[in-house]
Amino acid sequence: MMQRRNFLKILGGAIAWSLLAPLETLAAIWNKAAFETSSLDIVKKELGILSAKVSPQIKVIAPDRAENGAVVQVEITSHIANTEAILIMVAKNPTPLIANFILSNGMQPYLITRIKMAETDDIQVFIKADGQYFTASKRVEVFENGCG
Repeated sequence: MMQRRNFLKILGGAIAWSLLAPLETLAAIWNKAAFETSSLDIVKKELGILSAKVSPQIKVIAPDRAENGAVVQVEITSHIANTEAILIMVAKNPTPLIANFILSNGMQPYLITRIKMAETDDIQVFIKADGQYFTASKRVEVFENGCG
């Protein structure tokens, strides 16, 4: 009976550790300062984006006009080889960094998501590939504030 309890304690500890280990990995990737700042320049500095080349290989599809900035659908496709990450930023939002998608090896660099926009602005997309950054943007006219 005592061996069974010890076995269950060890097994429970191993399961808990295996579930928490990925959280530690996510915490290492999470850049709190970049997500919490109100300055686009600081976001870029925190993420190491010193320069980004405009690329026609990035497709950003979003509405020209959004009735409500609380729900703006964005579709992003990267045709850049070895795409590692897709970042979405909106400069006039209270916190400009909307999302930072880290892609696993072999993942297709395509996503559809919904974002909030405080006011009319450009949705800026940055693609990280082979340690370089590329960018494209799409202007969206917002009629009702979504970041209230």
